Amino acid sequence: MKLRPLNNKKLELTNKGKLRLFFIGIGSAFSKKHNQTNLLVIKGKDHVLIDFGTKGPQALYDVGVSVTQIRNILITHSHADHIGGLEEIALMGRYVTKQKPNMIITEAYQHILWDMSLRGGIAFNEDNANNTLSFYDFFNIIRPVYLNNYPRETFGTQVGNIQLKLMRTKHIPDNSDSWESSFWSCGLIIDDRILFTSDTRFDPDLVYDFEQKFRFETIFHDCQFFTGGVHASLEEINSFAPALKKKMYLTHYGDNWEQFEPTVKRYGFAGLARQNMYYEF
Repeated sequence: MKLRPLNNKKLELTNKGKLRLFFIGIGSAFSKKHNQTNLLVIKGKDHVLIDFGTKGPQALYDVGVSVTQIRNILITHSHADHIGGLEEIALMGRYVTKQKPNMIITEAYQHILWDMSLRGGIAFNEDNANNTLSFYDFFNIIRPVYLNNYPRETFGTQVGNIQLKLMRTKHIPDNSDSWESSFWSCGLIIDDRILFTSDTRFDPDLVYDFEQKFRFETIFHDCQFFTGGVHASLEEINSFAPALKKKMYLTHYGDNWEQFEPTVKRYGFAGLARQNMYYEF
């Protein structure tokens, strides 16, 4: 893997075919020094935006990209730092470009995202044959298929040249004892090479079970610098095997990251993931 900074250039949504990851943000939900942890997967002529929080539209604008250029979206869960920018994409698509972006989404999560979050803001903008607007008025659906013989509920899909697997995660509430008893959230496996946990509590089985199956090149893992709540802590994930930590970059961290950088290095992690950096595979 190669790391390449953007260096104040315009973000490129296409390339010559290499798999690239680009974090338009890397901070926690309440970060003020970083944008929120939202990720672009880019490969050849294809791209997928993974999550789009309240700071997402500005984050894209700052790297020279309009929300109207985003064609494929996947949301991992419904916290505002992951869905807060979706209304702008939906409204711009319907009323400005007249083009619906594609949404990669399971049937179960579509209900949650629409009925519990987006519907209240955009369903009532116009009368549509005596009915309110629906999710399908704003997005084209790419429906992942259920995959058998996986250690937990997992779905798969292909977006152009990009292969994605969505596996359920243990994020909220703070007292759920498994992914099955947790509210809907997912992490991702990208091209069978990269694990991106998105937001998750400490869940060793998530990492070890899928690592055994795929032998990832790189892992991007949720991390906070204190223990408790609904995110994995630095001390908890320090219990992972050294070989795993060596290829593990930490995401979704707080604004006090600088005081923890020496600890991250001492514990043997690959490092903190960085905003506005190409990770090229």
